[in-house]
Amino acid sequence: MGWNEIKKARQRLSREQGTIIKDWGGRLPIALIYPNSYYVGMSNLGIHTIYSLLNSYNGIVCERAFWERENRAQQIPPLCLESQRPLSDFAVLAFSITYELDYFNVVSFLNASGIPLYAADRDERHPLVIAGGPCIIANPLPLSPFFDCLCIGEAEPMLPIILPVLSEGINGKRSDLLKALASLPGVYVPLAHSGAPVVRQWAANLDDLPVASTILTPDTELGNLYLIEVERGCNWGCRFCLVSNSFRPMRFRSLDKLISQAKLGLKYRKRLGLIGPAVSDHPQIEDLLIKLRQMGAGLSTSSLRVKPLSRIVLRELTEGGAQTITLAPEAGSQRLRQIIKKGISEDDILESVGKVAEYNLKQLKLYFMLGLPSETDEDVEEIINLALHCKSILDRRQSGTRITLNISPFVPKAGTPFQWLPVTPPPILNRRLSLLKKSLPPKGIELKWESPAWSQVQGVLARGDTKVAEVLVNIEEVSLSGWRQAVAKCHLDIDFYAHQRWDFAQKLPWAILDSGTKLAHLEVELERALH
Repeated sequence: MGWNEIKKARQRLSREQGTIIKDWGGRLPIALIYPNSYYVGMSNLGIHTIYSLLNSYNGIVCERAFWERENRAQQIPPLCLESQRPLSDFAVLAFSITYELDYFNVVSFLNASGIPLYAADRDERHPLVIAGGPCIIANPLPLSPFFDCLCIGEAEPMLPIILPVLSEGINGKRSDLLKALASLPGVYVPLAHSGAPVVRQWAANLDDLPVASTILTPDTELGNLYLIEVERGCNWGCRFCLVSNSFRPMRFRSLDKLISQAKLGLKYRKRLGLIGPAVSDHPQIEDLLIKLRQMGAGLSTSSLRVKPLSRIVLRELTEGGAQTITLAPEAGSQRLRQIIKKGISEDDILESVGKVAEYNLKQLKLYFMLGLPSETDEDVEEIINLALHCKSILDRRQSGTRITLNISPFVPKAGTPFQWLPVTPPPILNRRLSLLKKSLPPKGIELKWESPAWSQVQGVLARGDTKVAEVLVNIEEVSLSGWRQAVAKCHLDIDFYAHQRWDFAQKLPWAILDSGTKLAHLEVELERALH
């Protein structure tokens, strides 16, 4: 046990408000693990939610663990934050997995903890290792050999049925416990799966389940905000989007519940962060923002829908101290926006930028994707033209607002109409990215981008099956060269997972899941997109 790690944990705890410390006596100890840094993990509202939910049960003690970069590099055994105990002291290790590239961290975390990596190698002496989160809900197969059970759905409806089974069976035979868990709705147990579809679970009424910051700390990206979930899901049905297709239906919190949550939050922070995939779609968004401003709240929100973009929303956000507005055109050409079913025109985008220009904002962020299905160099030229047109609108109004373009390579996600499509090869993405780099920064438009080479890796992880797990085990260092060496060693066919368009007859790795969206609907949507 490293005293340096204990000291760091205690220093971190000393800067937190809302930490839940419970006595272990007679309680089931669960470690809630975010396989990335504290700074990233504590910006994730899901971690706050699960931590609060688990600790709301008298018979449970839940503590958090993260995986810092320096600990990964040196394989320092991780400790839980609250008690500084090693992971082997816990009965259950519960991972929340949000990003595919964190799969590497899952493997190194388990290795550093001294816990057998494969579920098949664990017995009654070891903690039960479970996982949930967006990546698991979409496609659990690449990680499935490492987990005793995987939760396909949202925590709120699943925990009340899983926890009694865990509490009752944790001290018995592991095989009996796995069998009992496998019988529960939404629970996928790879070693005891019957073959029946695992049906995604979701919470019907968000008002019954408040989701907001549980722990407040300055040691995170959103440390000056009290976060409140406004809605869940999205109704727009963009064909590339996991949220639109696998997190349906869209659900809103009532105005009254949001206001009462805000009153509580304003006791701790002056600014509120409104969270959700489509916050501006809330049917009472204008009333909500007006009331929050009347309460004296500073405001921040995630990406706004291009159409409709309300001047009232912009006014209240600006008066509430928002300095950045984020819009997501996704594609530069109307042809591509129609293919992805974005539902907005160039006129809609320019009109919204015109509205943004009326306010003294520091920054307008525009999200675009490269490598969308059927994309050509001409489509990339359209991104350049659109960005320059947006800048000219801002310059004409002398708003002083700078433009930043965030560029992400398209990665097909399981459970979406584009799940059968490939990733565009990195050399093509790099060439198109270079077009943007040559054209936009010299004109005063900032460009930020994600690595095309890593997007290929992400594509393999997103569409992968259990064969990918062997590669994750054999990676000696998390780098592109380390990945390539492991791929070669394991003879994994990268082209199949990343660069081939799959036929509808191809059995999908995640076919064991029932997300609630019929496969036939996804097939029709893909056909409509490409014809």
